[in-house]
Amino acid sequence: MKLSTIMGAAMFGAALAAKDSRTFSVMRFNGKEIFNGRLDPIVNPGTTSIHEHTVFGGSAFGPDATGESLSQSKCTSAKLKGDKSAYWAPRLYFHDKAAGTFEAVPVFYTNIYYFFEATDDDIVAFPRGLSILAGDASTRTAPSTGSIGNLDPSNGPVNNVLWTCPRANYDTPAWPAGSDGTTAGIQDPNNKGQGVGFPTQYCDGFASPLRADIHFPSCYNPKAGLTNYKENMAWPSSEGASAGGRTNCPEGYIHVPHLFMEVYWDTPKFSDRWTPGNGEQPFVLSNGDVTGYSLHADFLAAWDEDLLQNIIDNCNSAHDGMEACPGVEAHINTEECECENAATFRTTGSGAISELPGNNPLSGFSYGAAPAQSSPAPVDTPTQNSSEDESSEEETVDDSDAESQPEPESPVDDSPAPAPATTLAPKPTKDPLCVTRTKTVVETVTVYEDVVPTEAAKKRRHMHMHAARHGARMS
Repeated sequence: MKLSTIMGAAMFGAALAAKDSRTFSVMRFNGKEIFNGRLDPIVNPGTTSIHEHTVFGGSAFGPDATGESLSQSKCTSAKLKGDKSAYWAPRLYFHDKAAGTFEAVPVFYTNIYYFFEATDDDIVAFPRGLSILAGDASTRTAPSTGSIGNLDPSNGPVNNVLWTCPRANYDTPAWPAGSDGTTAGIQDPNNKGQGVGFPTQYCDGFASPLRADIHFPSCYNPKAGLTNYKENMAWPSSEGASAGGRTNCPEGYIHVPHLFMEVYWDTPKFSDRWTPGNGEQPFVLSNGDVTGYSLHADFLAAWDEDLLQNIIDNCNSAHDGMEACPGVEAHINTEECECENAATFRTTGSGAISELPGNNPLSGFSYGAAPAQSSPAPVDTPTQNSSEDESSEEETVDDSDAESQPEPESPVDDSPAPAPATTLAPKPTKDPLCVTRTKTVVETVTVYEDVVPTEAAKKRRHMHMHAARHGARMS
């Protein structure tokens, strides 16, 4: 679907567009991430980025990636071949203070929720090349609204970025009681498993470790343009909507799907190396942020737009996944995907390193404000030594990921939590940016009141309750 078609639909389809309730579907991925490295074609096109990212999606990802180039990807890690978009977020590290080193935390798995909101608008497929950034990589302070998520600007400032910490029990708060956000994160008073900033306790829920939660705005301003990520998106509002529960885009904007990105990190892998309960925690984002407030994510659209429009119009597969949508049978993808340009870029390995990639200093809380960022250097060509050893290390680490958490006998859906809107290796090495990690993807259940596995017979009821709760809190 071309942009002209989208604009026409937005202008003339209003009479048919009224949608009374939210529907949704989940995009999952084969394997884990396809790339780890200092690239961000939205914010730093053509150069290395200030900090490192973990990337999912189309194999043509690179420093100059566009919607058109991604659409030519030889493969995608998405469960549907028609989605060659790229999704990325900052990499997470474990900071060993005693040793003065950092170790990358493996991805456990990732979900992208596609929410199709109740609205008076026409919801249309992302135009190819649409670039969206959610969150603020430079902030080190808690949101002015505190820890409660909000996506509707008519209800106050948007708060679209949170952390979820599923736990075996919540007798001890996951965030320090009474925290004001200046020395530690803040727990959501309505949800014991959710807050802003990093939690200071173990996230040891059943097959559900620490989770990054990022909601993306869903109103595209065509006057700003596809690549103007600072000005091209806005949040839909309930103000002026024809019925309660609906949210509409500003006049002249295009209503696109509302993306919600969940990234589960295998933090239990490090549980025997730190002690909770002292108001501190050992995890840090790749930009040096020890607070977790700067969590952010990017999306670069490269969908088969007709396929996505069919999903928008006809699918409510919820946690069964987007591959369960009607009309997608010919597009189902079961193959893992490797980056096409792995030999072109440099990234770090999986072992202990003395500085974060890009030499980003620690910042936030007692470390002080984030430093002013200078322009990144041009993309490097990797050195050729020890590439095989680095690749082997990555695979060893990733093979152990699933072992650190119990695996359900059958896929069980996770619970999206409502949410508000480097370092030098010991020696320069080449590490494949996009490699196939593992073939096992564990689906989990996150229940905040009492974290226990969801029995198969109760699975659908759990999913329904979660979706209803999620919609009510974030509308």
